[in-house]
This record gives sequence, C-alpha cells and structure tokens, in this order.
Amino acid sequence: MPEIGSLSDLHAVGHRVVHGGELFRESAIITDEVLKRIEDCIDLAPLHNPNNIKGILAVREVFGRGMQQVAVFDTAFHTSLPEHAFLYALPYHLYARHRIRRYGFHGTSNRYVAYRYRMLRQLTREQTNVVTLHLGNGCSATAVRRGRSVDTSMGMTPLEGLVMGTRSGDLDPAILSLIATKEGLSPTEVESLLNTQSGLLGISGVTNDMKMLQQELREHDDRRIRLAIEIFCYRARKYIGALLAGMGGADAVIFTGGIGEYSPEIRAGICEGLEWAGLTIDPNQNAQTVGREGQISPADSRLQAWVIPTDEELLIARDTVRCILGEPHPA
Repeated sequence: MPEIGSLSDLHAVGHRVVHGGELFRESAIITDEVLKRIEDCIDLAPLHNPNNIKGILAVREVFGRGMQQVAVFDTAFHTSLPEHAFLYALPYHLYARHRIRRYGFHGTSNRYVAYRYRMLRQLTREQTNVVTLHLGNGCSATAVRRGRSVDTSMGMTPLEGLVMGTRSGDLDPAILSLIATKEGLSPTEVESLLNTQSGLLGISGVTNDMKMLQQELREHDDRRIRLAIEIFCYRARKYIGALLAGMGGADAVIFTGGIGEYSPEIRAGICEGLEWAGLTIDPNQNAQTVGREGQISPADSRLQAWVIPTDEELLIARDTVRCILGEPHPA
C-alpha cells in the first residue's frame, strides 16, 4: 500500500462517531444536515459527540469543504435490536418524547469481529450466531443472531453493562440519589464518579489497567485487586449466560479488545463455569493465542471460543470508500 506522502494524497476522511441515535442506521457522507443530526444526538452522548464534531470541523478547516467526510456510527450496528430488547421498563412517554432507550456501542468492533468470524468459518451472515465480548477500558457484550445485533450490554450511554476500567456498569438506580445525599454531590458529579472513578479502578484503588492489576496480584496478592478481577470476570460470565438465553443459544463466544485479545488468564476466568453451555477452554491454545486470531476451545466444544483482534480502522476506511462511491451497505 503506498504511503501518504502529502496532504494531496488524501481523497476522503472517515470518522468514528459514537452516537447516531435512531437517526443513522448506517454510515453516511457528512453534509450540513448530517452534521446537524449528529449535534442533535449530543444529549445522548455529551462526552463523545462534541469531540467527534470537533474532528469533523477541524478537517473542514484544514482541507476545505471539498474534502468528503464520512461518519461511521458506533450505534449503527445495534439499530437491529428489537423493541423488547432496547426499551427500558419506564413510562413509555419518556421514550416517545426523549428517545430514552438502549442504543449499544462498540458497534464497529462487533461488526468487524462477526464478519471476520464468518470469513474464518466460511459461513453466511444468516449462519452467524455468536456472543461477542469487546473487553478493553470500555467493555461490552453483544448477542449476534443471523449476523445482526439482537441484544447488547451497553445502554443509552456506554455506562451500562459490564464492569469496565473506570465505569461501574450495572447498578441499582437508587444508589445514585444515595451517593448524592451522603457525599454531597450533584447529579453531574455522581455521573462523573460512575464514569471515571469506578470499575476496576474503584474496586482495586490502584489502576484501571488490567495488565497492571494482574502483575500487582502476582507480586503482592492484594485482596482488593483479586476482588476487582473476580468481579470483572463474573459480570462478563453472567452476561454471556443472559445473552445465550435471550438469543436461544449460539455457536461461539468471541473475545476482542485489548483485554480480550491479550489476556489468556481473564478469558479463562470468564469461561470458567460455562461448561453447562458447552464451553470449555484448551489451556495450551488459550495461552498461545495472544494478539492474534485463533480458536481457544477444543475442536469438539459445543460452544466454541475464539479470539479475533478487532480492526475498527479497516471498517471505517471501507465504509468511507463505499459511501463515496455510492455502493450499498454490505449485507
């Protein structure tokens, strides 16, 4: 592939945009109207969409309006969720008025690993039934049935679901008002605490970096660090079971993201106890599969386990080319 030697070698720019709400079911060329609709989603992703917009405007400033830009939405893959999966049990008018619902995230990563899995297995999209686990500083689990997302752990924002590096994941909503009252915090400060001071960092009191936590555990056998790792694995294992029940079973569990791709110990900890679902891990294969593709379950495992490194940049590039050329969204 020829390298970019100068700015004149660029023909288009693709952007990862976190939240497209219900407005975008696939990637889109960025026009003034599309940019306005991305702005309309700021209430749903106040930490992310403003920065995504800054990137778009910066490209306009540097290259001018003649440079075509494409938005690739993190939420787009999850627009196939059925109502019973994306609605919360709140008064329905809150959804009708404010679009309060589950949107899901890590969609580009999930789309890539589901696609790559079916290429490796030589399957059609309709034959692709998997649970994907994107495990990094942000973590999510997604049920992919017949190649489409049908349920996912993240919700209206990326805060819901699994335990993450600094995010709490699932908790009792009544805890928010209790924390605010006891600690004298505003709602915004409580939300910040749940997003930036919780998860692995909050439990361990040391770091949100799983690699460092594992190293500290080996060297010092710290109780809180062990607890943080156990809670992380337990929550992921529980979500696998829930998604398998919701989608009526699957053929494989796919690990991706920094932790999913590089931590055999965490993968083994998550899969421990899932023998009832037909999932077992080959210890040698698991240990050897670090940062590369591979099946980490025995060949005869009823529910397989795979490691597939994600490549969101590749999908963003492909979607950008497709949009610019006017090609249909891939099935």
